[in-house]
Amino acid sequence: MQLRHRRGRMTAVASLGLLPLALLSACSGGSQAATAAEATVAPAYTTDADTPVNNAVLSVANTTLGKVVVDDQGFTLYMFSHDSASPPKATCDGECALTWEPVSAQDGSVAVQGVGQGLVGEVTRSDGTKQMTLGGQPLYRYAPDQKPGDTTGQNQGGLWFAIGPDGKKAATTS
Repeated sequence: MQLRHRRGRMTAVASLGLLPLALLSACSGGSQAATAAEATVAPAYTTDADTPVNNAVLSVANTTLGKVVVDDQGFTLYMFSHDSASPPKATCDGECALTWEPVSAQDGSVAVQGVGQGLVGEVTRSDGTKQMTLGGQPLYRYAPDQKPGDTTGQNQGGLWFAIGPDGKKAATTS
């Protein structure tokens, strides 16, 4: 049992060493468009006082980049330049989605603080799952961000940007 636990840790550590290579190959554009999810326009989420605590929360945080949208744990959310907002289309699939984790669109409402409720929606990904959008732009969380407020995904490969409360790039450089 201990051997399995150690082997799992060693695999995880070894995988981290390959992360920069995976980022370059998986998120550089190119073939993602071929496996992209076509847009499914869904009605905007609504919120009310009876919203269960397990539903998603989007709020705004002040960072070195200015105001950015964060999830319920305070982690910065990002947009991908190869995605489309109109119509919404998510193009980060496969290995790319391991580093740039799609924000799941949960059934029910999304509570918002500092973000326009009418901007929140969803898109159907190529694997059939639902991904949350803001202003039509699919939302992602950057796995290497270690703590709430980190913005290490900003301008990665010149393609990834923290998203502002208006659904647009929060800034163009880090």
